[in-house]
Parts: sequence; C-alpha cells; structure tokens
Amino acid sequence: MATGDLPQDIGSFIRDLRQTAKISLRQLADRAGVSNPYLSQIERGLRKPSAEVLQQLASALRVSTPAMYLRAGLLDGEGQQGVLAAIAVDPDLTIAQKQSLTQIYETFRNENARHARESGEPTAGEPGEADELDVPDEDEALRAVIQDVSVVEDGGAPPPPAKS
Repeated sequence: MATGDLPQDIGSFIRDLRQTAKISLRQLADRAGVSNPYLSQIERGLRKPSAEVLQQLASALRVSTPAMYLRAGLLDGEGQQGVLAAIAVDPDLTIAQKQSLTQIYETFRNENARHARESGEPTAGEPGEADELDVPDEDEALRAVIQDVSVVEDGGAPPPPAKS
C-alpha cells in the first residue's frame, strides 16, 4: 500500500485495521483492554490515544507496535523512538509511572511551545538559534527523571532540606 493510500489520522488507521481483521469495535475494545466508548472516540478522532493504548491496540490487531507508533506520529520515518514511545515500552516502569512521565513530558512540551510562540522564538523543527544551543541528551534526561521517580517510590528519597 502506497503512503498516499494510508488514512490521514490514527483513528482512521485503527478503524481500517479493525475492519480488515473483520472484528467488531466491541471485540477490539475487549482484546485491547479499553472501553468501547473510548475506542469509538479514538476511531472518530475525538481522542488521541496514549502510547500505552496504542501498544495494546497493536497487540490486539496483531500489527507491530512500531508501525502503530509511526502512524500516530510517535516515531519518525527512520524508526527512531520518541520520548513517549520509550516511556510506553519501558518494562521497568509501572503504569502509574508511565502516565505521570507522559503527562509531565507533554506539559513541558506544551509550555515550551507556548513560550516560543509568545516570544517569537523558533520551535522544534524550525531553523534558528535554538539549533545551536547545547541541549542535554533526551535519553539521559529521561533516565534521570525515571531514576528520581523510582527513588521516591522506593522511599529512598532524601528528606527535604531544612529551612534556615
């Protein structure tokens, strides 16, 4: 199938896969462990599924998770994982940790994009001075956040500093 033949959004893509597999919306929802109304909203483009839900849907539809992530825009064309995809497939994270990290990451990205729009700075993907900045490695930063979360959940976090 040529790229031009692909559906325009992830919901249409999931619907096409489901219809090709000849399974009902309810059957797919049951197999993927999501609610029937939620899956219906995804297919109609009213909801954007998380990387974790995409992984569950890919498994239920028997397609590769990277293919699903690529279609949803979580992977680039070369197959490089984005932060959200990395969080979703990390076996060492609990579901709650994955949800928290995803929310934090999306909040930071939205805030940075809002700030860039207000100040007229180039955003990701636009040429400009931002390309020349020394930005920490994304994977290194993610590992640091995951380490911080695991330390807190294990109860090994140091006590807050005393106020003087």
